[in-house]
Amino acid sequence: MALFKATVDHYEIIESLFTLGEMNHQRCFDYWKPSTYMKADMILGAFVPIYITMEGFYKSHMFFETKPDIFDNFLWRWKNSQYLLAFYFAIEEINKDVRLLPNVTLGFHLYNAFNSHRRTLEGPLMWLSGRSECIPNYKCKTQHRALGIIAGTRPEFSAAIGTLLELYKVPQVTYGTFDSMLSDRDTFPSLYQMSPKDTALTQGVTSLLLHFGWKWVGLIVSDDLKGKEFLSDLKAEMVSEDICVAFTEKLQANWKFQLTSDVGLVNLIQHTQANVHVFYGDIDDLVFFCMENKIMKAKRKVWIMAKSHLVYLESVFYENNYLKDFFEGSFSFSKKRDIPGFNHFLEALTPSQYPGELYFNKFWIDNFYCSPPPLLCGNHKPCPLNTSLKTKQEINVMITSEPSFSIWNAVYAVAHTLHKMLLRTTGIGSHEDTNHDRLLPWQLHPFLRKIQFTNAAGDQICFDENKNHVEKYDVQNFMGHTNNYSFLVKVGEFVSRSPQDQGFFINEVMIKWPSNFNQTPQSVCTQSCGPGFWKILEDERPICCFSCMLCPESYISNQTDQQECIPCPLQEYPNSERNNCLPKSVTFLSFEDSLGKALACTALCFSVSTAVVLGIFLKHQDSPIVKANNRTLSFILLISLLLCFLCSVLFIGHPSTASCILQQIAFVLVFTLALSTVLAKTITVILAFRALKPGRTMRRLLVSGIHNSVIPICVLIQLILLGVWLGTSPPYIEADSHSQQSHIIILCNKGSLTAFYCVLGYLGILALGSFTLAFLARNLPDTFNEAKFLTFSMLVFFSVWVTFLPVYHSTKDKAMVAVEVFSILASSAGLLGCIFFPKCYIILVKPDENSLKYFKNKTQSRKN
Repeated sequence: MALFKATVDHYEIIESLFTLGEMNHQRCFDYWKPSTYMKADMILGAFVPIYITMEGFYKSHMFFETKPDIFDNFLWRWKNSQYLLAFYFAIEEINKDVRLLPNVTLGFHLYNAFNSHRRTLEGPLMWLSGRSECIPNYKCKTQHRALGIIAGTRPEFSAAIGTLLELYKVPQVTYGTFDSMLSDRDTFPSLYQMSPKDTALTQGVTSLLLHFGWKWVGLIVSDDLKGKEFLSDLKAEMVSEDICVAFTEKLQANWKFQLTSDVGLVNLIQHTQANVHVFYGDIDDLVFFCMENKIMKAKRKVWIMAKSHLVYLESVFYENNYLKDFFEGSFSFSKKRDIPGFNHFLEALTPSQYPGELYFNKFWIDNFYCSPPPLLCGNHKPCPLNTSLKTKQEINVMITSEPSFSIWNAVYAVAHTLHKMLLRTTGIGSHEDTNHDRLLPWQLHPFLRKIQFTNAAGDQICFDENKNHVEKYDVQNFMGHTNNYSFLVKVGEFVSRSPQDQGFFINEVMIKWPSNFNQTPQSVCTQSCGPGFWKILEDERPICCFSCMLCPESYISNQTDQQECIPCPLQEYPNSERNNCLPKSVTFLSFEDSLGKALACTALCFSVSTAVVLGIFLKHQDSPIVKANNRTLSFILLISLLLCFLCSVLFIGHPSTASCILQQIAFVLVFTLALSTVLAKTITVILAFRALKPGRTMRRLLVSGIHNSVIPICVLIQLILLGVWLGTSPPYIEADSHSQQSHIIILCNKGSLTAFYCVLGYLGILALGSFTLAFLARNLPDTFNEAKFLTFSMLVFFSVWVTFLPVYHSTKDKAMVAVEVFSILASSAGLLGCIFFPKCYIILVKPDENSLKYFKNKTQSRKN
């Protein structure tokens, strides 16, 4: 019971889509014959899908004990009137042409090509038997047999009848789309395909997907040989362009006739992210796909009708406006074809032409709702005398479809073949004396294989499938419908001259999208990774499904969906959005920086202070406190300290090769001079005290002036170390582009760190020696003994430079230079302050203590 209800529901739905013939069987079909015949000298056979029948609604079984009624158990839908009109037009034009088949008329036997696999051979068997019913192995009309067959909108139909026609060597010229299976000469030696090999359709579809960035697409194709070939080619194109398939649905070849069974199809409602579907199938596939998928409940999508002849939706859905609205905003690929004179032929058609032919009678009834004479069918009134297509622009008929164009070419190809065969047979230009009944179908094959001509449209026609030809597709947009007529507007074009020479153009302003989209629809698995991000592919997921991650530091991505971030050049750095590289600004420890200004001012202040102390010492050079501990060494030490403060200025400002070398030479030499001077002063203090005891060796050393040789010896050793450093790996300019993201830091590289630490270690040895001797001499009984001050100054010196080493290594860029300058200033200031400030205090504040009398009194008080 449930199965019966489901069957009735299917019937009711499809009945609303199909135009049921309103002809009364008694009034109209009594005169009907399943074929149309035009008598002539030469006959062509033709199989055209004028109407389709839907079987199985009320009877699921048929038996062969009784002859079935062809009107019983079938639901009819009439279509493809233009195919028939194009065929008639070609026949009439050829018969009027005095240069093609002169004095010979061309006629035809025309049969309907059924879409049912069970009824595929019905028409061919009627043609072979010469009657309106199938009588296998029996020929009633041998005198008017066809010399060639024109057939095949579907490759399955051509393949099925091709096997039968091969028994009689009858050539078959197909007007459907090119199919590689039918090009097999071993299997189908008598079959010729009118349509050229179509290789650009999948590339055109892919170009449309790429133009709008549709990367997540559903594919729905017919499960036949042509559908499988299209699916394979399209997937290959999509993979090469990183477009992913959201789902693939194959429409079974026989599913249309099994409406009572459950057909497993994809659920469009579940695929919410796939807003674009590519459909490849004939018109009937589209009708039943819509019914079985319950698209009335589905969200509207953008459909790409890839099959080139699927362009007239109003002929499919008739009065069902909702279904036409469902496809609003979709696209169709169609080849623009013009048959010269065809529109004039259509406009001149009247109901009185071709009387008694059911196909034409049905055409006038369906399009003008009137019955042509002499038949008056149903309740339709007679057609007026002035009825013509000129008064009613029937869009289904007036726009030439690709199959109609191929039918026209196919008829002309056979006509040219017959013309050449007659010329070869008679040897003269007239065919009046030729017995046309003696011509046999197999005689056409040598001429068909080599036929080549230019049609009235200017196209070169031949059966060479390897010939290069320009493929041009119009991209049409379905705008909607008005009064049961849809509007397909050309919005773009795809031209392919070769796989390497292709062009795609589309006018987005003219496009009308589905009503549920306010802007260009998106059809992606994952939203695109914008500039500044890079996409990370996920395991076991399509390439279109990915994650987005911000580019790491020093890297950018300036394109959408970039798979790898690219590093900025060393002279540039990424902006905060990581989508552009900005030029780095050059920086160094300059006098304009606040830090550079502070250090420079500090150095200047200490230099002035040192100069003042030197002036004080020069002014009071004869005073006891200045003369004590060798005033010459004091002057040398003050000058060296002044140079130490001034040399720190060399580290500030834009580095150059000369300044890098000069700052290290100055730093090393002036500090060596200062420390060696301190060492000499310490030695002088010790020798002076030890020399007070007669006969001692110290007295001889003091008298000999050995302490004066300390300075040149120490400086000489440092010069040797400095020479080795500069000779092997001298300092040089370095551009540091890594320490700071947005700056290039110009600084001086030490060259050889080993040499730098060697000279620094030598200074440490001098300081350690001075500290040791000063510490040992700190308690010597001398009024002006400065050993304590020397000890403390060396302690400050050690503290500064021991702290310098870890701090220097932990800092980067110009902070390293600042640390080095600070260490120079601090250690120099420590020497100046610890050694000379106490003496200046006595000289300036307590001058009474800076006298020989005060010295004697202090010495006398110690003895007492």
